[in-house]
Amino acid sequence: MPKYDPKSLKAEEFINHEEILATLKYADAHKNDAALIDEILEKARPQKTATGCVCRGLTHREASVLLACELPDKIKKMYDIAEEIKLAFYGNRIVIFAPLYLSNYCVNGCLYCPYHLKNKTIPRKKLTQEEVRAEVIALQDMGHKRLAIEAGEDPVNNPIEYILECIKTIYSVHHKNGDIRRVNVNIAATTVENYRKLKEAGIGTYILFQETYHKESYERLHPTGPKHNYAYHTEAMDRAMEGGIDDVGLGVLFGLELYRYEFAGLLMHAEHLEAVHGVGPHTISVPRVKRADDIDPDEFDNGISDEIFEKLTACIRIAVPYTGMIVSTRETEQVRREMLRLGISQVSGGSRTSVGGYTTEERPHDTEQFDVSDQRSLDEVVRWLMENGHIPSFCTACYREGRTGDRFMSLCKSGQILNCCHPNALMTLAEYLVDYAEPETKKIGFKMIEEELAKIPNEKVRTIARENIEAIKSSNRRDFRF
Repeated sequence: MPKYDPKSLKAEEFINHEEILATLKYADAHKNDAALIDEILEKARPQKTATGCVCRGLTHREASVLLACELPDKIKKMYDIAEEIKLAFYGNRIVIFAPLYLSNYCVNGCLYCPYHLKNKTIPRKKLTQEEVRAEVIALQDMGHKRLAIEAGEDPVNNPIEYILECIKTIYSVHHKNGDIRRVNVNIAATTVENYRKLKEAGIGTYILFQETYHKESYERLHPTGPKHNYAYHTEAMDRAMEGGIDDVGLGVLFGLELYRYEFAGLLMHAEHLEAVHGVGPHTISVPRVKRADDIDPDEFDNGISDEIFEKLTACIRIAVPYTGMIVSTRETEQVRREMLRLGISQVSGGSRTSVGGYTTEERPHDTEQFDVSDQRSLDEVVRWLMENGHIPSFCTACYREGRTGDRFMSLCKSGQILNCCHPNALMTLAEYLVDYAEPETKKIGFKMIEEELAKIPNEKVRTIARENIEAIKSSNRRDFRF
């Protein structure tokens, strides 16, 4: 029987089934231990230092106690601390991105995804480079600067060479004042050599959802295709880091397996990356199973309520305070609003999950990977964020300035977010307002920028940011960054 070892490179040792079961048993035994929960929450609370603010985070076992907790007053305290952590390290900024689906050809048999090989009703489509260019122009015309590219696993139709060619095309498109400045990549687990090629192509974050950390369930849900190999999939982030990619994004698909099991596995994966590579995940995503072409979410009996979903978000934020958290348009406006408060730092906006979906006026549904619950335009999402006190950020500066991996974490931990990320967010928001925003959005946005400039602690940074924003408003000068 494999033994738990966070420093091991073997999947069944750093995501150890027996350790997860022991963790859940411990959490059940202590879920209403008020004194222990207070102790855990006190450990998690941000501590002010001479240079900023630090958080100790929590172990997977400590965080599992919080997730199991049933005491209303402790849950409220938990949510308050999650919000405190979010504001301490990410402020009121929310990074905006959009997914770009390149191809829905796939050789896997995943039971929860309509792209699975046996689905003969879904039209198969793969974008040509001209179609990629057209999609990028459509996204730039909306105002997007950051994309996450998606493709099914198919070595014939979607080889690494195709992905690399698409990345090159995306970065080459300069339309009016539009540029895609960061391409994140969400493709199947691959080799160290291929990860090196992605790094050389200038990608941002490599994203791969585990789907489920429960090995038996994983193999049942992936009955055929290369994704069936649990170890190869689970060990992908180690190969990515070996290939030079130090920004990686984790996630599970909540609803496939019991959520408390997944939560413990997710945090164990984060602990493993920290133990082996010295830096944890750059982001953690929290998708839930949604309806799609031939997929009925009711067939999966581990679905979670909105209330549990929000509690999961808060507990992840507390456990891994420096990690970005992402929620997509899978979720409704109402759910996303509450999750922003509890720890989310990135959202998609104006998303279409179909191949070639951005170049058509009507939203196509025939090649969607999942139903989009939040179907508002990007401008509507931007305005909504500002009306709720959040700064929509299109910033990609850290990646292009080499502040990735442990260098980004050092920036986050040093308390310099207000002197770096905050002004960058305001400058990219100004770009959006000048180039793309509707009149009402523009009015709200420039009022917010004026108020938020005053919060930049460093006077020199504040002055430069103000001058740059004036240059954005009065000329075609773009892409200022600290």
